[in-house]
Order: sequence, then C-alpha cells, then structure tokens
Amino acid sequence: MIKPSTLAMILAGSRVDELDVLTYYRPKSAVPFGGFARVIDFPLSNLLHSGIEQIAILSQYRGYSLINHIGTGAAWDMIGRHRGISILPPFKDNMDQSDWYRGTADAVYKNLDFVEYHEPEDILILSGDHIYKMDYQDMIDYHYRKNADLTLGVIKVDKKKAHRFGIAAIDDEDGEKGGRVTAYWEKPQSAPEADWASLTVMVFKPEVLYRALGENQKSHSFEFGRDIIPLLMSWDCRVYGYKHHGYWGYTRTIEEYWQSNMDLLGENPLIDMQAWGLRTNLEHRGIRDAQPALIEDNGVIHNSLVYNGCVIEGTVINSVLFPGVKVKKGAIVENSVLFFNNCIGADCRLNKVITDVNSVIGERVLIGPEVGTVADQVTLIGWNNKIPDGTIIGEGATVYPNLTPEQWINRVEAGGVLK
Repeated sequence: MIKPSTLAMILAGSRVDELDVLTYYRPKSAVPFGGFARVIDFPLSNLLHSGIEQIAILSQYRGYSLINHIGTGAAWDMIGRHRGISILPPFKDNMDQSDWYRGTADAVYKNLDFVEYHEPEDILILSGDHIYKMDYQDMIDYHYRKNADLTLGVIKVDKKKAHRFGIAAIDDEDGEKGGRVTAYWEKPQSAPEADWASLTVMVFKPEVLYRALGENQKSHSFEFGRDIIPLLMSWDCRVYGYKHHGYWGYTRTIEEYWQSNMDLLGENPLIDMQAWGLRTNLEHRGIRDAQPALIEDNGVIHNSLVYNGCVIEGTVINSVLFPGVKVKKGAIVENSVLFFNNCIGADCRLNKVITDVNSVIGERVLIGPEVGTVADQVTLIGWNNKIPDGTIIGEGATVYPNLTPEQWINRVEAGGVLK
C-alpha cells in the first residue's frame, strides 16, 4: 500500500456554549444527529469517501463521549498499515507551557511532532462539527493546480449573517470552482463587501503551516481564522478559495441544530444520509443490536425518522427519534428531536422539543406550545431527567441534566431555566 500523502486533522474539542445543555457533558462534535449518528460522522465519512486515510482528532472538552464513539476507527474503515485515526488530547510537557490547547492553531502546533512524523505532502485541517458532504480530494487537487500555500473551503452566505463567519473576497479567476483570496475578515462587525464564508476546511503546504504556527506562538491569540489566515494574507502567500455549492449545516445554535435535523425529513430532504454514504459506529450505544422499531396498533407516524429500538403507541409527526425511544398511548410528539432511550408518557404533548438521552417524561406532561401550532423557540431537556406527571414546560425553556425530584416544580415558564 502506498503511504498516504495527506494528513487530516479534525478540530473536535470545543463545547460551543450556544448549544447549551446538549454540550454539557460532550463536545459539539459528539452531539447525536439524525436519529443514529453523531455530528463528527459527516467529516469522517467525507474523509473515507475522499480516500484520505490518515486522520488525527484534536479533542479537549469532555472527550469520553467522542473517544467512545470513535472506537478503533473501524466504522470508517480506518484500520490498516497506513490507515488509522489518532486522538490527540492536550498533554503536559516539560517546557513550562499550559497543558490545555489555547486555541485551534495552538492545538495543531502542540502536535507538530505527530505531524512531522507522518511527513505529509499536504495537511487538511477541518472542523469536526458541521453537517455537509464534500469531496476533499477535489479540493486538494485544486490546491495543487493553483500551487496554493493555503486553500480555504468557502460557501456563499447572506451578508446579514457575515458577522458570524470568517469572510473571504475571491477574484473568481476560476468561476464556480474558486479563485484567489484578495481579502479576509474574521467575523466582521460591519457588513463586508464579500459573502464567501469559511467552512473551516483548509489545505496547507506543510512548510507554510509550520512557519505560521511558529510565528503565531509569539502572539496572545491562537486561532486559524483570527490569526493564521490573516498572517498568511499579510505575507502575500498564495491563498485560494474553493467554492462549495452544496448543503452546509453550521449548527452552532440550538435553532440551527434543530433545523438541520428537520432538513432530513420530507420526500426530497436537503440532507440525504444514505445518498451521502454516511458512516457511524453502530456499536456505540448498542445501535447494531437494537430490535426493529415496533409500531403498535394505535401508533401513527407521519413524515418522521423513527429508528430501531423505538416503540410507538402514540403519534409522531415531523420528528426524529433515536433508538430506544418509547412514545406511550395518547402521546403526541411533533417537530421534535428525541435522543436515545427517552420514554414519553401517556397523553403527553411535545412540540419543537429536543430531549437529551435517558429521560423519562411522566404522563400528561406538556412541553412547548400546543401541538398543531407554530413554535418559535426550541425547548430543551437535559439528559437523565425524570419529569413528574402533569408538569408544564413552556416554549423555549431549558431544563438542566440530572435534576433530583426535589428540584422539580409544577410549571416552568416559557423561556425559563430549571437547574
């Protein structure tokens, strides 16, 4: 087997506070998605289908869930003489430096010994927490054709949302394929002239990356978007943008995460996980061994994804249910995402709700607005909760994980927080 020329490094260690209780015990990259998968499965599957077989995952925040999910890497066929996934947590060294990664660029810098050991001809650095399908090899080929020092994956966004992203101006020398980056702004506060947002997918010449990371160590900020890309622009490096024209789920907020799950539904879904060839670790949480979904005589399912291990006695509409979810008789679940092993009691009403794993919702519980009405905000239920019968939880409320019986109240007001 030929030794791989590309080394991929996945940035997967951040919590993302905007996802609230969903990242209380796990990084964003390990958040469940789509009824059986995890967010990181998308970049990992992209790497598999792109033929990139040497991967490092940079993990820092509460890594157990992520490490458990990755396992040996076999789910993505990453086992072999020159194939594998290495998880690189922060570490203590003998140079009197902080043992935590101080930013995305610092995380890669602290593992340069790992990078140099593999002697890559190009280095692909990407975020582990976005939802999309991309052929990275096509982007790498473009990088070589342009003799680029850095190639950025970019996507067109509404200029009103530009303040949330790194934004590149591109000269369009290659039309719909891409072009030279002529200016770059990291999360500009005023509307920039350009509208190409960084996907946090970057291909570097190794020697350029090594030099930039070394120079960046003299700074007090250690981020690729905020520091490394502007540094290369200041050096007049050959920085190019590779245009992505497909779906991209940023999923940095609860509303975006919920919407990306809803984009799985319908006759022609925006996200087609089967067509995309999505892989996941079916041994994680025993997905492989769960019984087929059981739809009882009174069970009704409409425009929903209901996975193995579910038992449906009530009604499920426009929702995504992970393995092990039980919906009791008379209950209605609408516009919701229910993680693994939740039990929804008889005569409950859930509308635009996300429940984390292992919660038991008692009978006649109302969560969110009335079913059949349009909900503006997502209501969040943290994991390992036992919600008493008859509880009312208003639209947009947040319930923290692991509440004791003494902490529960009869009514949580709309937008309220129970912890």
